[in-house]
Amino acid sequence: MTILPPFLRASLLVLATTALVHAGSFPDELKVGGFAVGCQAYTFNRFTLFEAIDKTASTGAKVIEFATGQKLSPEEPTVKFNHDAPPEVWAKVKARLAEKGITVVAYGVVALPQDEAVSRKVFEFAKYFGIRVINTESVDSIDTIEKLVKEYDIKVGFHDHPKRPDHPEYKMWDPEYVLSVVKDRDPRIGSCADIGHWVRSGLKPIDCVKILKGRIMSSHMKDLNAPLPSAHDVLWGTGVSDVTAILDEYKAQGFDGPISIEYEYNWENNVVDAAACIGFVRGYGAKK
Repeated sequence: MTILPPFLRASLLVLATTALVHAGSFPDELKVGGFAVGCQAYTFNRFTLFEAIDKTASTGAKVIEFATGQKLSPEEPTVKFNHDAPPEVWAKVKARLAEKGITVVAYGVVALPQDEAVSRKVFEFAKYFGIRVINTESVDSIDTIEKLVKEYDIKVGFHDHPKRPDHPEYKMWDPEYVLSVVKDRDPRIGSCADIGHWVRSGLKPIDCVKILKGRIMSSHMKDLNAPLPSAHDVLWGTGVSDVTAILDEYKAQGFDGPISIEYEYNWENNVVDAAACIGFVRGYGAKK
């Protein structure tokens, strides 16, 4: 048996680790401006999932993140789509995605209970659609989540909502807390970085992103008109979130997505707004 010298073993370990990291990167055909950026279906929650897919395609995005419980289509408005929907509904959605040239890359925010059999249904759903990241806030289920992440090779991101003064037990808004939960866990478990909710919590998003370096699995990107809990979405690059600096930091960290536009404003007619956000990232990539 050949025994490698220590320096060579170390070099091979670095190469293997780098290959593992890059194996999770998105192919160029799914990227805009260097990132797999698309729409969170919740952006179009006044509409059905089929309409959300169509609207996402019209923005110029190539990827989508599923929300939970959206109605299926105008033709079947009573059918709810999620991981509990029957296989024939999943098949209809997969066909619609293929028709529109849209790839689903994330799913959330969805509960992942400690009951392994229940959470496994979510992972099977993700496996069927080729979803890379499941976004959740089920921090108490970390042991179950880690087991399934290892089994399915699907990432999990812990999502942050804003700080809740009337509920001090809620800690997900704090990136230091999220880091404390995930730092000793499988490297495929980390943060679903919701930029706008950090702003609403009185935090500076770029600082949060740096705190979570290496542990950002996905991102809900928002640019807000003011650093206030009551702030609303505006076109990327026109608000207080400093989207350019965040994209710079994502790039420096080797994070290329998924980034989801979660545009929670102008609900009935926000396709143009979402398309402008895609255009911002396209322009960012062109400048770089």
